[in-house]
Amino acid sequence: MESIITLWESTGLANFHYQQLIMMAVGLGLLYLAIARKFEPLLLLPIGFGAILTNIPIAGFTEAGGLLKYVYDAGIDTGIFPLLIFMGVGAMTDFGALIANPRMLLLGAAAQFGIFATLFGAIALNLIPGFDFSLKDASAIAIIGGADGPTAIFLASKLAPDLLGAIAVAAYSYMALVPIIQPPIMKALTNEQERKIEMKQLRHVNKFEKIIFPLAVLMMTILFLPAATPLVGMFCLGNLMRECGVVDRLSSTAQNELINIVTIFLGLGVGSKLSADKFLNAETLGILALGAIAFSIGTAAGVLMAKLMSKVSKDPINPLVGAAGVSAVPMAARVVNKVGLEANGHNFLLMHAMGPNVAGVLGSAVAAGVLLALVG
Repeated sequence: MESIITLWESTGLANFHYQQLIMMAVGLGLLYLAIARKFEPLLLLPIGFGAILTNIPIAGFTEAGGLLKYVYDAGIDTGIFPLLIFMGVGAMTDFGALIANPRMLLLGAAAQFGIFATLFGAIALNLIPGFDFSLKDASAIAIIGGADGPTAIFLASKLAPDLLGAIAVAAYSYMALVPIIQPPIMKALTNEQERKIEMKQLRHVNKFEKIIFPLAVLMMTILFLPAATPLVGMFCLGNLMRECGVVDRLSSTAQNELINIVTIFLGLGVGSKLSADKFLNAETLGILALGAIAFSIGTAAGVLMAKLMSKVSKDPINPLVGAAGVSAVPMAARVVNKVGLEANGHNFLLMHAMGPNVAGVLGSAVAAGVLLALVG
């Protein structure tokens, strides 16, 4: 009889808590969004599966000696995984549109307004019973407004590791929902005539300019914001490998095999933070709400800045391109192109939108560096 009792106590049925079942359901929900709806599947699939694994009782995935603990400690706690992903993203990024029209940097900068507005919003939530966000917590939550998953994970791992799971899920969920969240905001802030504006064709950017650009960006970061150099530096390294033309094998590896391997482990590591005791609380709901607000404010700020630039520029600027200032690359640029084509069937805005889109990647990294320097 005693052996039967011991056997029963070693089963999952005897040890499941209802909160673990809820979190497993959350993991299944993320798998549904990844597989059935194709929302950010490269990250949501391993994150969802990681959430299921970490909530299995007795399995010990996140305890000393467990796989997910090693993955988290080695790649996320150290900040290595987000940096390697930034290198891969840099290797996949073409800065040609931004170099051809450097004014688009302003749109990438304006879209980061959502980050700093949300910083104050997170602090204001402390007035509501049940919320207790420190300045570091608020800074980590605010970065969701940049719509840049690796940056959000990097900053959260440094400032608020206990909130990492909720912040990562919010960041990638809202990135996946770009085609749903952005169009209503873009249409509400522009009229039909503005959405019909056709922009001049971009000039050709030569190879020399593309090689110099990442080096110049890195030098500016080193001089003025060293705290951002881990993210910006790896991004620039990846981009330089892409553009220099002499390390195609390295560039190809960064764009494919390396970033794919790191993405798997990054997702599992984030999923390991979706345990019931860390996720099921009022603060998580606050983070999800603030993430939506941050993303919306960033989109609106980009559109309004583009409208202002259009009024003072001799060359017409379609205000829709401002929405691409958030760094959800290239999804935000595709959404801009789609909304522009709905207003004018001859209005192809994709290349113009890629300028502020890649500027948003740099902007979110710089914003993370600012927050890290101020409160880290």
